[in-house]
Amino acid sequence: MTAPIPNWTRRSFLAAGLAACTAPVVRAQSIPAQPIPGLPLRVAPDRELMVPVEGGRLYVRVNGELSGPRLPLVYLHGGPGSGHAGLLALTALAEERPVILYDQLDSGRSDAPGDPRNWRVERFVDEIEAVRRALGVERWHLGGGSWGGTLALEYGARRPAALAGLIIQSPLVSTRSWIADAAALRRELPAQWRATLDACESAAPPGSEQCAAADEAYLSRHVWRAPGDPRVAAYRKSMPPHAGEAVYNGMWGPVEFRATGTLRDYDGEPLLARLDGRRTLFVAGEYDEARPQTVAGFARRVPHAQYRTISGAAHAILRDKPESYLPIISEWCRRNERG
Repeated sequence: MTAPIPNWTRRSFLAAGLAACTAPVVRAQSIPAQPIPGLPLRVAPDRELMVPVEGGRLYVRVNGELSGPRLPLVYLHGGPGSGHAGLLALTALAEERPVILYDQLDSGRSDAPGDPRNWRVERFVDEIEAVRRALGVERWHLGGGSWGGTLALEYGARRPAALAGLIIQSPLVSTRSWIADAAALRRELPAQWRATLDACESAAPPGSEQCAAADEAYLSRHVWRAPGDPRVAAYRKSMPPHAGEAVYNGMWGPVEFRATGTLRDYDGEPLLARLDGRRTLFVAGEYDEARPQTVAGFARRVPHAQYRTISGAAHAILRDKPESYLPIISEWCRRNERG
């Protein structure tokens, strides 16, 4: 894994920030960033509030009317330690239903106590219900990507009465499977980048620019492949400094391909049997670091669950292919609107 910089990806945003300053690498982002035509982002929220949870308060934003005829969609960001900025493409759905985004504790605009005692999976899952109660929402659809997909899995396994539809996108289901996927994809990199990554994890690593360039070789293949929307980039720059890097390092560790934090033994695979498959959709990008074959395999272990691959996307699907992913989210929510 890596730390917190782009969207909902578990990969390090720290790594991405460094990569932006390195020597050129063959990368999709060489295309100039432009707003996605026809994607009606709502950069400004219609409503904002701070919600008390164990350890502090969460920043929550809503676009759309919660009293409208369709159930809200709440979507969980990745990291651990990222923020909601990379999920702004979802606000394009606010014309049809309310969209709820929030920052987990120590992320984005939420409180940042920086206390490792808060960095527990169950506490992050408890945040979800705290947000729902604060907004007075009786039923909703819930999705999450990457680490947010982990939390979506955990929440869905609780079988809450409030849950109408569940989307588990590019998830960390178990650390064992995540590291196996990362190792397989790393072996596919050109030899020069494999050698540099190995050297960067040694006792005598090369310079930071070389390591950042090698990390970017992985990022640009399996985390994001398209230029970011400048509206999202500008919004992210407006976010205050927070404890995201500390959360990431505490829960995962400083190296993407090896877990040394509290998630090093995480295993959510037994939770798959507890999901209501008729309400559960698994999603991965074609080039995802959560490899499609792995995520599809998890879906097959959940009776009646469905799986979709988003062509042309890597891990950051809402950055790479929002025009492909948003209609799938919309249709899934409509399908599970009743019952």
